[in-house]
Amino acid sequence: MEFGLSEEQNLLVDSVHKFLDTSALLPRVKKFAEDGNDADIWQGLIDMGLGGLLIPETQGGVGLGFVEAALIAELLGKHVTPSPFLGTAVLLPSVLNAVDPDSSLLGEITAGTVRCGIGLSEANGARLGAAIVQRGGKLNGRALFVIDAAATVYLVADAKQCLYLVDAKANGVTTWRLSTVDATRPVVELTLNNTPARRLSSDPEVLLRALDIGRVMLAADTLGAASNMIEQAVIYAGQREQFGRPIATFQAVKHMCAEMAAELEPCRAFVWYAAHALNELPGEARLTACHLKAHISEVGKRIAKTATEVHGGMGFTDLVGLHYWYKRIGFNRQVLGTPEHLREQAAKLQGLVA
Repeated sequence: MEFGLSEEQNLLVDSVHKFLDTSALLPRVKKFAEDGNDADIWQGLIDMGLGGLLIPETQGGVGLGFVEAALIAELLGKHVTPSPFLGTAVLLPSVLNAVDPDSSLLGEITAGTVRCGIGLSEANGARLGAAIVQRGGKLNGRALFVIDAAATVYLVADAKQCLYLVDAKANGVTTWRLSTVDATRPVVELTLNNTPARRLSSDPEVLLRALDIGRVMLAADTLGAASNMIEQAVIYAGQREQFGRPIATFQAVKHMCAEMAAELEPCRAFVWYAAHALNELPGEARLTACHLKAHISEVGKRIAKTATEVHGGMGFTDLVGLHYWYKRIGFNRQVLGTPEHLREQAAKLQGLVA
């Protein structure tokens, strides 16, 4: 039995990697941090068919699975790519495939005419009294840290764990840009005041599965970002000289780079397995997603710290730009559940705590 990527999956990875290597280099990321416009990058990904990655071929999509989605998420993290991939190409299609597989929205997602923001943070616990409630068919309340400031629709959850789709231009919708460490994924506070919305699901299991999927994709993103930070640290260590020789020849620096690589590499198989479980092993998917994101969030944090230390003072400069990867890893760690929260959830799933 062979465990690894298929030829088709490798071709997918190669083609997306080549596109990002030309269209999402660090200068382009820095430009996005200034103007917030990722239209050219997202259109390029749409032209490659990634908007319809999880959408069935009968609806005009590619009809692939979560393993392929995780591979793309890893590449996006590796290039700190600004894009609405998580909400638009993964979470919204996943929910629609489950509750309304004939929805016309699936075709719009494939065509790139819909961008979906993710307003599910309150599903992990309300902050500062934030919550969405449904009264008389209208939504009221607010959601914090909604990803994608340029969204045309928002996927939100109410206090009863029902999922809704809210048009960004609907009556009563107000957004306020929030400041976070990650400049590659702008977030907003979404306020709803008697806002009409389309209820997608009243089944809490649909919301919980969406959270599982989101956690696996964020973990894959962290895997890619941490992998890039290791590569940058190794390259820099080979170029930076102290006492007349590259710092890569110093035993301490060698150990730092080797330990980063040794700690991260097993996480790749973990990501692949968690994505596979989403497709094929529903009984294991939730527990695996919780363990994965909790573990890789901690690994990513340590690698971000160590890679920055290898760079010395240069690691903190905008010239090198290492902070974009550092902050993306930090943002991923917090979204859709911190390691502490996810370990508690995993313990409950296993009956280890009440």
